Amino acid sequence: MKARHIAASALAILMASSLVHAEEARVDRQISVTGEARIAVTPTLATITLGVTEESDEAALAMSAVSTKMVAVVDQLRSAGIAAEDMQTQQISLNPVWSQDRNHENGRRKITGFIASNTLSLRIRDLDRLGEVLDQVLTVGANDFRGLSFGVTDSAMVQDQIRGAAVKDALRKATQLAEAAGVELGAVRSIHDRDSGGGQPMMAMEMARSAPMPIEAGELTFGHSVSVVYDIKAPDTE
Repeated sequence: MKARHIAASALAILMASSLVHAEEARVDRQISVTGEARIAVTPTLATITLGVTEESDEAALAMSAVSTKMVAVVDQLRSAGIAAEDMQTQQISLNPVWSQDRNHENGRRKITGFIASNTLSLRIRDLDRLGEVLDQVLTVGANDFRGLSFGVTDSAMVQDQIRGAAVKDALRKATQLAEAAGVELGAVRSIHDRDSGGGQPMMAMEMARSAPMPIEAGELTFGHSVSVVYDIKAPDTE
């Protein structure tokens, strides 16, 4: 009876060992590569964050001044052909202005005024008019410029294009490695998609009057990468 149990245990250990060795052999017979692709495209739209900031002795006066000028800014943008869906209020704030009270022996701080602001994000789809539009909103009261970034209308289409190119680059690299190693490339074991993103970062700059404001859109560079694992075909055994 003991001999039978010992034989069964030995058989189980042998089978487990065989499975481990088979798994190791399968894992070792693989080629892992990273495929990459990049593309430069001309921007088709610009995103601008701007606003109005005003200071007054009273909170209501500060907010009223900001509201009046922001209405003028929005009206000017509408007159320039900016659609309602391309404008969105980002932030409205009101903060006290603190100053040292020189008449107090301990130099206690006190509120001497209020700063109000209203920030607007807008998309401009006609880049030829970008400088003109910025100049117009400056004229009617915009005095807080938070940044400018360029983009494309259909970024998904650009990513689809370079995603396929990245997969082709992975195949090219794997084929080259297999040929150099004298082995035959097998089927794809796994693909891991990595979106590298693209586009220029938002550029912060101080708003200044110009006639008109010179702006160069340049090019946007998009990148994409994929990690692909290929099997190596086992050699034919006769």
